[in-house]
Amino acid sequence: MSNTADDTPVEALSAQETEELIAQFDRESNVRRFSGIPDYIVKGLLLLFTAYVFWVTIIASLPEQVRRSAFLGILIFIGYVVYPLKRSMTKRKNHVAWYDFVLAFLGSACFFYYALNFQVIVNRATNIRPQDIIIGVVGILILVELCRRVVGIPILVVGAIFVTYAFSTGFSLKRIVHQLFYTTDGIIGTPIGVCSTFIVLFIFLAAFLEKSGIASFFIDLANSVAGFASGGPAKVAVISSALMGMYSGSSVANTVGSGSVTIPVMKKTGYKPEFAAAVEAAASTGGQIMPPIMGAAAFLMSELTSIPYAVIAVAAILPAVLYFTGIFLMIHFEAKRLGLKGLPKESIPHFGKLLLAKGYLFLPVLVLVGFMSFGFTPAYSACFAILTVLIVSLFRKETRFTPVTFIDALTAGARNTIGVAMACALAGVVVGIVSLTGLGQILIALLLGVAENNLLLALFFTMIACLILGMGVPTTANYVIMATITAPIVIRMGIPILAAHMFVFYFGIVADITPPVALAAYAGSAIAKSNPIKTGVIATRLAITAFIIPYIFVFNPAMLFIDTTPLEVVQIVVSSCIGMFGLAAGFAGYMFQKVPVIQRLIAIGGGLCLIYPGLLTDLIGFSLIALVFILQVIAKKKPS
Repeated sequence: MSNTADDTPVEALSAQETEELIAQFDRESNVRRFSGIPDYIVKGLLLLFTAYVFWVTIIASLPEQVRRSAFLGILIFIGYVVYPLKRSMTKRKNHVAWYDFVLAFLGSACFFYYALNFQVIVNRATNIRPQDIIIGVVGILILVELCRRVVGIPILVVGAIFVTYAFSTGFSLKRIVHQLFYTTDGIIGTPIGVCSTFIVLFIFLAAFLEKSGIASFFIDLANSVAGFASGGPAKVAVISSALMGMYSGSSVANTVGSGSVTIPVMKKTGYKPEFAAAVEAAASTGGQIMPPIMGAAAFLMSELTSIPYAVIAVAAILPAVLYFTGIFLMIHFEAKRLGLKGLPKESIPHFGKLLLAKGYLFLPVLVLVGFMSFGFTPAYSACFAILTVLIVSLFRKETRFTPVTFIDALTAGARNTIGVAMACALAGVVVGIVSLTGLGQILIALLLGVAENNLLLALFFTMIACLILGMGVPTTANYVIMATITAPIVIRMGIPILAAHMFVFYFGIVADITPPVALAAYAGSAIAKSNPIKTGVIATRLAITAFIIPYIFVFNPAMLFIDTTPLEVVQIVVSSCIGMFGLAAGFAGYMFQKVPVIQRLIAIGGGLCLIYPGLLTDLIGFSLIALVFILQVIAKKKPS
């Protein structure tokens, strides 16, 4: 079979097209053009916010209520300027309507009112005054409207359901407003606390890494490693997306960022548009489980579980490796089945020369990991990593920061914070209602009653809840809500807290590629010009290990390196990788040639046995996969 689909040149998307796609599909980081007042004024506001973030992190020591309320107050003002209700119909560029300014001032004033008077309000406890109720209601409504503009409607629907439940159970407006607006159990609770302390700095780090040219370096590096192989462009997409996932907190932004380069090349190589888009969507979604950063939700997990972030990052290594190994192998088998070849040798960068020329771009990531390993807080580690980006950028002229690119990185980081902060604030509404009404305990009792102490059934219900809630809800908010409601159910059944939280974390992430609302798949299909539903179905099949691995580490937490020895770790890694080979061959239906149905089932069964840690299961799984392997070799040698 030919290694090209046709002779029509396929070009990567332009920078403007890439930016437009991100604006259309990214509901988490919301990277879009400024659509408010003139750019220099908006950039000035974003720089002031940046100064506040670094001042609070490095110099100031403010009470949590003050820091979190001020953080939201500043972002609400900027948010209404950057995201006006509608673009001006006049010839004036970037016009913001008067009512957007009114909402910006009112919303900001409400949160600063609490920041400036928090001690007096705290001393009153629940006995807040009528004007406090009015201020709280106005602040919440303005926050909700900004969240609608920035994040989307699905998360608002979830929040509205919980607030309605609180009213229906007899709680007064005064009590609900106090809980949501004037305590650290509501909007300014743990999610926004983590966002304002840790997540915001990693968003800035991602912006600086992006401006340093690390994304193109990762794509070139992936090309040098896998570009020559069968179906090379698809394998390049997997490797580059995994690398970019180390600093990107959004599966959609990752899909569009690397997909604008990889998807057209995959189509040119011979992959169908749906498959090309699905590869990029599945790989980019997995970037959020890739250590060391793992997206914003990992920091929330550390805060909610009181488990050090370094422990969480180490525990996530093997599941992430298995996830990408599974996708890589399925792509390999698909390429072999179609007879696709790699990229021309002259278009592949030389690995050694590339590392010598641009390998220094890895240093910020190494500094980040090193400082966190030595016990520095994630916030300070991120600051040192940002400083390292600025230093290493001086090594070469093309990566050197100019005053313009430096300001662009700062403003991009500040701008991208808005979406994550709004999602965290709305997640705080759900957490606040659950805490106020005791809904969590009610749901635990209900689900345990339905599952009848059947762990597998309880896990299945939890998975369905995560996937449904993840339809359009950002990963951070999805994780916080599910960690509040469903993770305690799994923990109640005797599962370690880390395994329980990783379970809901995983299924919150794969919701981005699970139809019918699969934002990452839709983003990839827009680039590939493919059917989005088919793209989502194929992406789900490629990422099938993400639906299996969480069950494995719940039933056997050794996969997360919980209570294991070094020898057991080696055994788990080797057996799991072999198991992924069996699973990929079984689901792809191809190894050395087409795999018959019976052999596919045997390979899948053997793969599952090997992924599940344990000597007996490893022996059974290895035997089953070896059987299929031998049968495939014999069949291949037979004359056709």
